[in-house]
Amino acid sequence: MTGTGVHAALAPQGVALLDARRGRGQWRFLDPVGAQLWLEITGGAAPADAVDKLTTRWQERGADAVQVRVDLTALAADLDSAGLLLLRCLPVRFALTAARAVTRLPGRRAEMEDAEAAFAAVRRAARWWPGRAACLEESLAAHFASALTGHRVTWVIGARFTPHGAHAWIEADGYVVGQEETDRVWPYVPALKVERSH
Repeated sequence: MTGTGVHAALAPQGVALLDARRGRGQWRFLDPVGAQLWLEITGGAAPADAVDKLTTRWQERGADAVQVRVDLTALAADLDSAGLLLLRCLPVRFALTAARAVTRLPGRRAEMEDAEAAFAAVRRAARWWPGRAACLEESLAAHFASALTGHRVTWVIGARFTPHGAHAWIEADGYVVGQEETDRVWPYVPALKVERSH
């Protein structure tokens, strides 16, 4: 997490940023060069200093310094105008608050079979739900169902880079629950995890 409500999934392909401060949240993907700029700025460097540093680095590698500076300056301005990210629409911050709240319920760490049972029950119930029931809703409901039955799972929101995408899931015993390896293009890199801290 980089600031209140801003979460990052770092990978060799770049960084995927989730701004959960307002709206449903929106992902912003930066390539490795953009990720370097973002890391410099969030690490405390002034945007102009970060642009200077990276322009010099890429010029030493043979890149056109003028073009690098123009591109990085535009990206820095874009990130700055977005408050270092964009995002919007039921606010995801409410889901995060509720997910964190249920981690305070008493219970034991879920075994894989406990988590799979909760996830399967949510999937069955979702067939009758008239609204959206995608990975975010299913995983959050499984997180709640587990907590309410005395089991603790980890709720995770992450991103992948090729192709760009976001996914939410639960984990038990360090394994993804309800996800066959052939279902999606993995690996997803976690941007945030909600779990009991002790």
